[in-house]
Amino acid sequence: MSDHSQSWLTIIGIGDNGLESLTPEAQSHVWQAETLVLGERLDAVIDGSSLPELKRILTWGAGFRETLAEILKLRGSPVTVLATGDPMHFGIGATLRRHVAAEEMYILPSPSAFSLAAARLGWPLQSVTQISLHGRPLAFLHRHVLPRARILALTSDAATIEQAAALLVHRGFGNSILHVLEHMGGGTERVVTLTARQILEHQPEFSDFNTLAIDCASDGPLLSPVSGLPDEAFRHDGQLTKREIRAVTLSQLSPFPNAMLWDVGAGCGSIAIEWMRAGMGTRAVAIEAKPERVAMIRENAENLGVPDLDIVEGEAPAALAGLRRPDAVFIGGGITGEGVFEACWQALGLGGWLVANAVTIEGEARLAELRGIHGGDLIRIQVSRAAPVGRYCGWKSLMPVTIWTATKEEA
Repeated sequence: MSDHSQSWLTIIGIGDNGLESLTPEAQSHVWQAETLVLGERLDAVIDGSSLPELKRILTWGAGFRETLAEILKLRGSPVTVLATGDPMHFGIGATLRRHVAAEEMYILPSPSAFSLAAARLGWPLQSVTQISLHGRPLAFLHRHVLPRARILALTSDAATIEQAAALLVHRGFGNSILHVLEHMGGGTERVVTLTARQILEHQPEFSDFNTLAIDCASDGPLLSPVSGLPDEAFRHDGQLTKREIRAVTLSQLSPFPNAMLWDVGAGCGSIAIEWMRAGMGTRAVAIEAKPERVAMIRENAENLGVPDLDIVEGEAPAALAGLRRPDAVFIGGGITGEGVFEACWQALGLGGWLVANAVTIEGEARLAELRGIHGGDLIRIQVSRAAPVGRYCGWKSLMPVTIWTATKEEA
């Protein structure tokens, strides 16, 4: 049996039927706690009269930081946090773990909303995308909307359903089937099934306590998570790494779990956005000096499902000061700028890598010079696209692009 002698903070997942959903072990932690912390929405599933008397009760209603500070002051005395479902799956447990050591916590989960919804619908959970729209921008949904995809989403309230339906209709997925699963496991459980278009037409009422399941139609446009989105997917002013070059560049950058990218001279943000669309918790900072391009980056990030892309308006190298250390750096513009490469290279840790593209003779010369100093691989790509030539079709060549990739092997 695991040793929980150091665990003063117990986090318990609770179902829609309140304290009755708890195991005897979980109930014992409720009765023995000196302080109870009630999670959001639990007022609807817990009868206050059934809680132990003479307990100090906190809620998150005062604000997360304020309540967290109160909890941390109680370190060493028994504190029990009641949360919905699985606290470590988009829940308060994962958030508290950033402030409390693992050995100080004891977590007793209930089935998550995802598990319950998959069981109700007969969906194999390992084949379903699981996301949270609870307190998060609806734009996170965009990158998961794909033909035949199945999505389970936590919601903020009933309004999220209509907002998601509107997004799907706008994207051409209006025939997608939406299952709204209300109060799963409780006495008022209900499942409502409608298409996205029907929800907008009839505007039915839903409970605020719901989970949304989306079975995406197969007739909408495909914006694949694989790198190399169509150029038309981005709003740009011509400063865009073209689709074929972008796919190769991202293969050189090689996104991996939780990796941080600096996209220096980001233009419309296409590289940073596709890096984050790779998933796996990847993060990126897009650095761009021109305000009008910063606005385009923000719009593209929103429309392509990565609204949490960090955007820094400013010119490198000055704009790089104070940023989190990158695992990879892409220099799409400004490789000839004074101090740009040096600042990026210095910021990289050992084993980090840098990819730089150039289309001018001066840029190519700079890449050749840097390769002579730091090694790495240098490739040159020429892309031609078929285009009309009168009544016929011919090849229209894009500007050749030189790509340098180097790994930092010494300080």
